[in-house]
Amino acid sequence: MKLARLFGGLLALSTAFTLASAQVTPQTPPPAAPGQYAPPLPQLDFMTRFTVALDTPPWELGATSAAGKRRIIAITGGTFDGPMLKGTIMNSGADWQVVAPDGTAVIDTRYLLKTDDGALIYLQTKGYRYGPPNVIADLAAGKNVDPKLYSFRITLTFETSDAKYAWLNRAIGIGYAIRQPKAVVYDAYLVK
Repeated sequence: MKLARLFGGLLALSTAFTLASAQVTPQTPPPAAPGQYAPPLPQLDFMTRFTVALDTPPWELGATSAAGKRRIIAITGGTFDGPMLKGTIMNSGADWQVVAPDGTAVIDTRYLLKTDDGALIYLQTKGYRYGPPNVIADLAAGKNVDPKLYSFRITLTFETSDAKYAWLNRAIGIGYAIRQPKAVVYDAYLVK
């Protein structure tokens, strides 16, 4: 028992150190060979902050495959507000999440946005939420947890027929998220 507790503590410390190290160790690609071009460096522009309401209990389907336990979390509404997008999250989607045996949540959301000027936009996010087992257990228990203790990152893709937002059909976004007791909040950035 003491050995298991020690191992769990070391694993949590190792995971926290890995998360912290990954955030403070910037890497740059090598320069292009003489006479060659290097790929451009990515740039990020802040798009909007999403507050995604999760007001109903998840549906737990259990272990549906070797990948883990399937969990469906209804998206019941919310808002988004920022310089590129502003509006309401419709009560029309879900996170079709799989929780892997190591506790990693594999995020797969699909939901509908309605901008303040009436455009409808389909949004899909994919990503991962992971951290030390005790931190993930606190999140699952509905506790408010410091987001520095776990990682929650997503990618965003969009679809719309609205001409004003047609640029979203070619856009890729990334999000840095936090899990709150009844919501997910994330800042979305356009990758340029």
